[in-house]
Amino acid sequence: MSAASIWEIRIKESIGKIDIPLNFKEILEKQPFEVLSITSEHAHAIKELPLIHRDPFDRMLIAQGKIEKLAIITRDSFFSEYNINVIKA
Repeated sequence: MSAASIWEIRIKESIGKIDIPLNFKEILEKQPFEVLSITSEHAHAIKELPLIHRDPFDRMLIAQGKIEKLAIITRDSFFSEYNINVIKA
């Protein structure tokens, strides 16, 4: 799981767009996945992405997927336009 996803969830929580459990951090820590940090390489890779859309969190996820050669699980159909491995949720 990308740190960018956690960041986006916390922003949406702070502006009242979503409700998450009070122990969200602890819940994530118990899950059987690793958290992928955002690196400078990921940030620089965004420059190479076509401007299909402007959501900064999605663009970071796409850059991370490309750099790390990971699939991205999403409902958003536009991710496939970036020529990355997408698993439809």
